[in-house]
Amino acid sequence: MKHDALSDVFSVIKNSESIGKSECTVPASKMIKRVLEIMHKRKYIGDVTFIDDGRSGTFKVKLSGKINDCNSVRPRFSIKVNEMRKFEKRFLPATDVGLLLISTPKGVLDHEEAKKEKTGGKLLGFVY
Repeated sequence: MKHDALSDVFSVIKNSESIGKSECTVPASKMIKRVLEIMHKRKYIGDVTFIDDGRSGTFKVKLSGKINDCNSVRPRFSIKVNEMRKFEKRFLPATDVGLLLISTPKGVLDHEEAKKEKTGGKLLGFVY
């Protein structure tokens, strides 16, 4: 039984990358769309296409082979601007490698954009 759609998306992407697939299909939602947009902007994945199936829809994601690991973070830790360094050390392998995905009042942002906006939020996941 599926409970966390974001965890499902990360596991599908990670498993598809590890076996060498060129694309995968993941469930759709507004939050997942924004997470995939950030990953596309940072060149971790290729193009993302929405497929309307009459229900909530799905996204077809082209994989570029640049993801070593991605996962959601449970529980969703509250993260302040001055605490981001602590979570970078905890979830990312090195400085300036990867990104943390944070749900903020200004939308889903990566940790660098959240620092520029000077806003905190809930930690959703990480990609590197």
